[in-house]
Amino acid sequence: MEVREIGNSGLKASSIALGAWAIGGGLFWGESDDNEAIRAILTAIDHGITMIDTAPAYGFGHSEEVVGKALQGKRDKVILSNKCGLWWDDDRGSPFSEIDGRKVNVCLRPETINIEIDLSLKRLNTDYIDLYMTHWQSVPPDKTPIEDTMAALLKLKDAGKIRVIGVSNAEVNHMKEYLETGKIDSNQLKFSILDRKMEKEQLQYCIDNSISIQVYSPLEQGLLTGTFGMDYIPTETEYRNKIPWFGKKLRIKVLTLLDGWKNLTDKYNCTLSQLVIAWTAMQPGITFVLCGSRKAHHVIDNVKAADITLSEEDAALMRKDAEALGEPE
Repeated sequence: MEVREIGNSGLKASSIALGAWAIGGGLFWGESDDNEAIRAILTAIDHGITMIDTAPAYGFGHSEEVVGKALQGKRDKVILSNKCGLWWDDDRGSPFSEIDGRKVNVCLRPETINIEIDLSLKRLNTDYIDLYMTHWQSVPPDKTPIEDTMAALLKLKDAGKIRVIGVSNAEVNHMKEYLETGKIDSNQLKFSILDRKMEKEQLQYCIDNSISIQVYSPLEQGLLTGTFGMDYIPTETEYRNKIPWFGKKLRIKVLTLLDGWKNLTDKYNCTLSQLVIAWTAMQPGITFVLCGSRKAHHVIDNVKAADITLSEEDAALMRKDAEALGEPE
């Protein structure tokens, strides 16, 4: 497994990371078997994955609790990536979404960040978090100035509660403000071979400023694994309903695309998942690929992508094929 640095922080982790969003369960994902999720986390560590990514909002603390249980006696073997800024305890913050019947706000006030970090440390059963990110960026009407948020994060770093400061879903203007008042080493962004929007602006800015990029949803919630045929119908509450590519008109195009890559899976003796993860990991500027999983056999399948080295020609062909699909309207 290749090891890469988080920005220029000195901290390094595996290029393939384990994302623990689905482990939190809830209406988006359905109930999760905690014991199986713990086995998945331990399997990831045993197979060379050294970064585990979670957040308080993943199951309202449940994902953190499961990760914390799995890491008992193994905390020193991983880089814990965590977040703050999605708040549901009261009305502080700006409206974000309703999740599982709860009103969730974006709130990056220093006082709520201080509450969140202590709750996260308790749920994770640890004294520190390696990489701590603002989950989404503050917006009106309750917009906290970035300099105030950064000041709070720097105090947490000075106190030893966090080691590296990062952001998630941050635009270039956000990153510029963070760098004016402190230091960030990572940005977690949505990216897949089908969804390449972050390449337009954020990618080059991150490269120019030594900000590592963690990408999430590289397999588009499983669509790029080839296991979801045209007969699959997401339930009303499933997160996949929010992904345009799961619509029937676009899904048939994606499945046709995947069928056309059979020669590549044969050539590299790999699954579609492994092919797509390997492609993602080799893209310029992308440092870590977050692969969500709550089952051990999925983890093992994903890890094998690290052994695949695509030729530049094949990688370019995959990009060209995906670009030919266009973008969802």
